[in-house]
Amino acid sequence: SPLPYTDGWAEPEALTTEGIRLQVANFRDGARRAGEAGFDALEIHAAHGYLAHQFLSPLTNLREDDYGGPLANRARFLYEIVDAIRQVWPEDKPISVRLSATDWIAGGWDIEQTVVLANGLRERGVDLIDCSSAGLSPLQKIPLGPGYLVPFAERVRRDVGIATAAVGLITAPAQADEIIRNGRADLVVMAREFLRDPYWPIHAAKTLGQEIEWPKQYLLAKR
Repeated sequence: SPLPYTDGWAEPEALTTEGIRLQVANFRDGARRAGEAGFDALEIHAAHGYLAHQFLSPLTNLREDDYGGPLANRARFLYEIVDAIRQVWPEDKPISVRLSATDWIAGGWDIEQTVVLANGLRERGVDLIDCSSAGLSPLQKIPLGPGYLVPFAERVRRDVGIATAAVGLITAPAQADEIIRNGRADLVVMAREFLRDPYWPIHAAKTLGQEIEWPKQYLLAKR
């Protein structure tokens, strides 16, 4: 809907039905090119205020057509993207969808809607839900803390029966290991900690007493 992010921001233009079809086709073509390029997995970014998230959240979707109103309508755009990608993406390669499990705003997107959506995504052949949060409004109030998003991954995994990825201030090897060992998620996704320490996997393996494969160029440094 034509709602600026906040005061002073540009007013977006609501997509027409034709524009929606074009965007779905763009996602499909992007997935096809990724497959041709040899990528092993694909993730659809439907979180953090990006386009699919704007359709999902009742805070930004005030449409009165088939893409607005009830959750089934607000999810239609993302469902159509997944269906289109599944037409061109190999069945033996996984698709994940990154979701904001909550907007952290009353009346916005929340974990209950996430569970319903994740069920629909599983039925359409999605293999994993990457559980993040927020990114849609400056009014969000996020209770930051180590592993603060893990409960969302745990809830979706339990209630939907789909693999999940946990994110959010996961920085220590023992912390990541606990999440996987206790079945709270199937995958830990890290970003900022890898920027701080590009060799995090090697250091984590040593801390946890595990052997991992080293690139042959690094073997002289192995201790």
